[in-house]
Order: sequence, then structure tokens, then C-alpha cells
Amino acid sequence: MKEMSTTGNSTLGGQQPRKHYGITSSISLAFPREIDHIYTQKLTEAMKPFGVFEGEDELNHRLAVLGKLNSFVKEWIAEISDSKNLPLSSVTNVGGKIFTFGSYRLGVHTKGADIDALCVAPRHIERTDFFSSFFEKLKRHDEIKDLRAVEDAFVPVIKFKFDGIEIDLLFARLALQSIPDNLDLRGDSLLRNLDIRCIRSLNGCRVTDEILYLVPNKENFRLTLRAIKLWAKRRGIYSNMLGFLGGVSWAMLVARTCQLYPNAVAATLVHKFFLVFSKWEWPNPVLLKQPEDSNLNLPVWDPRVNPSDRYHLMPIITPAYPQQNSTYNVSTSTRTIMSEEFKNGLTVTDEILQGKADWSKLFEPPNFFQKYKHYIVLTASASTEENHLEWIGLVESKIRVLVGNLERNEYITLAHVNPQSFPGSKENHNENEFVSMWFIGISFKKLDNSDCVNIDLTYDIQSFTDTVYRQASNISMLKDGMTIEATHVKKKQLHHYLPPELVQRKKSLGEINRSSNGGGSKRCSLEGSQLDSSRDTDIGTPFSSPIPVSKPCQPVSTPEDSITPPKHPVLVFIDSPTASEVSPPKPEQGMSIPVIGSKPSTTPVAKPPAPPAGNTIPTVVGRSVIPRITSSSPIPTELPNSDNGAPKRPHSPSLEDPPKRHKDTEVFSDDSAFKEPHPPNSNGLDCEERPAVEGLSATKPMPIPTIDTSRSQRLPSKELPDASSPIPTSNLRVIKNSIRLTLNR
Repeated sequence: MKEMSTTGNSTLGGQQPRKHYGITSSISLAFPREIDHIYTQKLTEAMKPFGVFEGEDELNHRLAVLGKLNSFVKEWIAEISDSKNLPLSSVTNVGGKIFTFGSYRLGVHTKGADIDALCVAPRHIERTDFFSSFFEKLKRHDEIKDLRAVEDAFVPVIKFKFDGIEIDLLFARLALQSIPDNLDLRGDSLLRNLDIRCIRSLNGCRVTDEILYLVPNKENFRLTLRAIKLWAKRRGIYSNMLGFLGGVSWAMLVARTCQLYPNAVAATLVHKFFLVFSKWEWPNPVLLKQPEDSNLNLPVWDPRVNPSDRYHLMPIITPAYPQQNSTYNVSTSTRTIMSEEFKNGLTVTDEILQGKADWSKLFEPPNFFQKYKHYIVLTASASTEENHLEWIGLVESKIRVLVGNLERNEYITLAHVNPQSFPGSKENHNENEFVSMWFIGISFKKLDNSDCVNIDLTYDIQSFTDTVYRQASNISMLKDGMTIEATHVKKKQLHHYLPPELVQRKKSLGEINRSSNGGGSKRCSLEGSQLDSSRDTDIGTPFSSPIPVSKPCQPVSTPEDSITPPKHPVLVFIDSPTASEVSPPKPEQGMSIPVIGSKPSTTPVAKPPAPPAGNTIPTVVGRSVIPRITSSSPIPTELPNSDNGAPKRPHSPSLEDPPKRHKDTEVFSDDSAFKEPHPPNSNGLDCEERPAVEGLSATKPMPIPTIDTSRSQRLPSKELPDASSPIPTSNLRVIKNSIRLTLNR
């Protein structure tokens, strides 16, 4: 059967009847029954309390704002055209237009969501004009607030609020004399002779339009996508930045489901979505159409040609040229977590369609803080609110580096990051500090042949903090008061960090089924806020790939766990590089508390207040200490497509026998994570310029290629330095963490 084709002259509204949609025939052409419509209506009602539908007034307000912005752009382009001495007739007809993309263009935006927009200008309007004269014009407008420009980002953007509506505005100039109002961006010929930043900016609109063109029924697609996005946010798997899926990826999965069941309504499509992807054999790619070659020599996703594309774990390929994988950040852990959620979703929707449960059950949040015995608490602090917002943006964009480090440990089977961040508790931090915390659940493998094993995770965490500090320094972001801490805690210690209602045990699914109303477990306000805190993160700045590193040490629950845990590990501030200048309380006998950056001593340096037996959770802070990423053995690389996931790194370097180093110098190992946006290579070229490496198959496999595309990040595209760049040696405090734990059989 001939595959459905699309051309630049096609219109979104002029779809012709076809035998099938997508690259295969449909699974079922069955039309909906009356009961299916009833279930769809119930699904709509179940979603309303979550604010996924916008009212008529709000929708009209958005349209009015976009109309004003479109007129504003045309006025600005005419002014610039006149200043460049274009003929008056050309100035009058030069045009210019605002296009939308993302969730708003797809018609699935929620209340209060921002709008992704693109300013398209003719060839004589430069990008520098957009970030200078247009920026100044916006600044003078009374209805424009919170205006900021990120000119050197991977996808350059101006962010602002227009009459209360948040807008992220990109820019692209086409090789045209004028921009007509009826311009269709889907034609590949428009990409000729454009610079790569314009192609990136156009990509969002082109992908969104192509998705809408490739689905059989737009209204069924939109309602299904609203349900799946709400489910993903509630279940904590909606974040491209952290290695889950972003808005465009979820849209493409739903679109593929619609192609396979072209006549089904939303309730059926939601169930079929879970059926299809709970059984999907990754890393087989999800494609909405057969990839086409437009002979423009742009890099496209093709594992036959590009060896790096073979390492993607969960490829979902954008339908517009140049085709790209939208899920480059997915890791072994995040794919495992999402696969489990697909299976759980299938079980729940089976119950719903059998009349055994309500749709509200599908949107119940997981009890993340009861799921694991061990957690890493990642804390980012800053001295001012402005610095804090900037700092947490960088730290969050790097969390997947830490997750990648942890999941490579031979004793760790899963590292699960909760996308929601939490404010730091007042009792554990200075009142003048602005603090955010993220929690990473850790699963350790079962021990077979030994009763006890010691694990040191310090090196992995230190490598992560080195990455963040180095980048912050190289983009001149690092300021006094900006710190990162990584602490190991057991499940029973979480109440020292979080509200009690968040960590208490909730009803199991069986208990919920036996309850009188069949409803869900109690949702606290913090969990409910997860819907709003998760945002589409499909356009933005790329960040580094995860690299192998060592792990901080974490204890497993033992019979002695009944001992009251400490409220927080003690932080010892050291004003000089040597530990001998500190006189801490004498630690308990048998506790080992190594100090990073100093030579081991027979006398322990510090101790936390009475931790449970078997726990060692020291955290030492040193001033002007250069973090190290050295190892006596080469760092192994990752082969994500192997049956067992990434190869596991053996035990971390011992802190009791640290590698020697000069007092004032530091040599960093080759840190492949600092090459973007593809897997590390020797020349560090990014995806647009780097040639295919034909001999890669003969070398060690590369780590998972990752590009962070968070729009919320305000970082330049060249932010990552060479791996040899030193950590700043000013008198900023660089937090060092030593975490060692004992696993009992």
C-alpha cells in the first residue's frame, strides 16, 4: 500500500480520504459504540477538576493578545524596512507573521499555560534586529512585562508576559522578499539557504503542523492527548529535561495511536495507547510517516548512517524534515519507569472500561516517597531569589547527568528522579537562603553471595557537582551563596525534609478498589501542584550527556533502623583546605567520615548526630577546594541498547586511598559529557556540524546522546567548556559530599 505523503502545497484542512494513516495499516477500523461515547464523556468530566480546559473568555483573551503581537511584528518589520531604504511599495507589502506551535497550536494547552510563538520575517531583517530594535520596542510597550532575551541559547528566544499571557517568541528569517499572511511553513523548500538557528526555530511549527496533518480526526486526537498529558504529569513522567518525555513526544505517541485506530473516540484511544506502548519493543522507533530526503544536506535521524543514533533507547521521530529523535534524553532508568507506567495504565483502563473503576483512578499520583528504601536528596541553594531562579534552572538541567552516573553503578538497578522540586525546610537551612530540593529514589540489586557490601557513591556525586560548577563558572553565573548538596536518606528519614502528608503511607490499589467510592488516595497540595510545575520542554538549550562516575554511599534498611535518624547531616564548614584546623565532636567508634580534598587521617574529622547504626552520611564543605574527576582507571562508556542496559561501573575509587595531586593544580579526565548535543566525540562538534564517524563501531560504545530542550533554561549554547577547564578557585564555597553505605543481604 502506498504510504501517505505530504507536500508543501498541501493544506491542513484539505485531507483526502486514504486507505490508512502512518507507515502501516490500521489495527482496527471499528466505529465507536454508544458506550464508548459515554466513557468519553466521563473522561472529559474527570479531567475538568485539573484545569486542563480553558474557558471561552480565556481563549478569546489569548487570541486578542496574539492579534496584537502580530500587528506589533508587522509594524516593526515595516519600520526596519524603511530604515534600510527599501522602496515605499516594498515597505507597504513586506509583511511578517506570528506562528504558534507546541501545546497551544495543537489545541491542548491548559489554563495559564504559556504560548510558544515564532516571528517570521523577510530576508532583509537580521536576527540582530530582532534582539535589538524589536526588544527595545517591546520594552516600551505598557502591556509587556518580565521581558528578557536569551540570544545565545541553542534556540534563541525572547520571553515576556503580554497582558498576563506568558509568551516565548522565537525568530526566523526566510529567503523571501515578503511574508504573506497565507504562508505555509510545511514546505521543505523554505529551508534552503537558512542558517541552522532559523531551521531550529522553524522546526517547532513544522513538526506541530505535520502532526495535525497526519492524524485522522483532530478532535479525538486533542481530547486523547489532553488525557495522556494529564496522566503523564500526574504520574511524574512528563519532563524532557529529566529524561522522560516532553509535550511533543507525548503528542507523537498519541498521534500514532490515532493512526492505528482511526475511527475510535478518546476513551478507546486512551486504552489503546496503553495497549500499544506497553507492548512496544523498544528501541524500535515510533514513526508517523516514512522519512523523506529533501536533499538539503541537513542532519537527520538515521541509525544506518549515524552510529550515534543506534544508542537511542526510546526513539520517537519527528515527522517534519529534518527528522530528529525527540527523546534523546531517555536513559535506562527513565525508560524502565515509563514502561512500568504504560503497563499500569493498561491495567487501570481495563478496569475502567469494564466498569470496575472511574477515570479518576487513572490520574492518581504515585506514592513516590513510599516506593523506595533509599533516596538521594539534591539541594540547590542561593542567597537571593533572582540568583536562586537562575541557579536551579542550571542544576535541574544537569540532574539527568547524576541519574546517569547512579544507574551505571554495579549495585544500582534503578535511579528514579521525581520531576517535582520542593522548597527546603526552614529547620535545615538558613532563613535567608532560597532552597530547592529534588529527590532521587534508588533501587539496589539483591545480594546473592555476600552478607554485606560497602558502596561508595561519592565520586559520582562529585563528578555531577563538578559539571554544574564548571558550567556555571564558564557562563559567569556562579555567585557567592550558590551551593549544591547531595545527601543520602532512608525512607523513614524523609519526614525531616517533607511535609508529613507527603511521606505517609497511602492506600494501595487494592484498598482503593475496596473503598466505598472507588476513588483515589488523598492528594496533598504539593502533589497536586505537579500538574502546573510540569511544562512542555521541547525547545531550548542543550546540555551535556550523562557520564560514568562514582556513587555516594547509602545504607540499606537494617534491624537497627528503629533508631531515631538525624534530622539532617551535619555540615562542617572548613575555612582552609586542611581538616586539622577544625575541632569537631568526636564521632562514634567505627564510623568512617572521609574528607574530600584532604589526606586521610586516623582521627575522624566530624560526625552527624547519632545516625542509625550502619549509616555513614557525612557531608563536608571546603573552601577553595578544586573538585576532582580523576580516576586510576579509564571511565567505562555506556552501551544503552544492550539487553542489560548500560554496563555497570565497578566500585568507586576509595576515599581512603585518593590519587595524588599537586596542591595547586588539578588534572581532569576526559569528560565526554561536555560535548553537545550528540554523544561525545573527539572533535566536540555539535549535531549540525559533526560528520558521521564511520569507525565508531570499532571503538567503545558512547553514552546516550542527550540534548536538553527546556525552554525555561536561560543558558547560552556554548556554555559547556572543554573538560580541562578548572573549577573556579575563588573563595566561593564548593560543597563536597562523601556518602558511603553498607548493603546487607
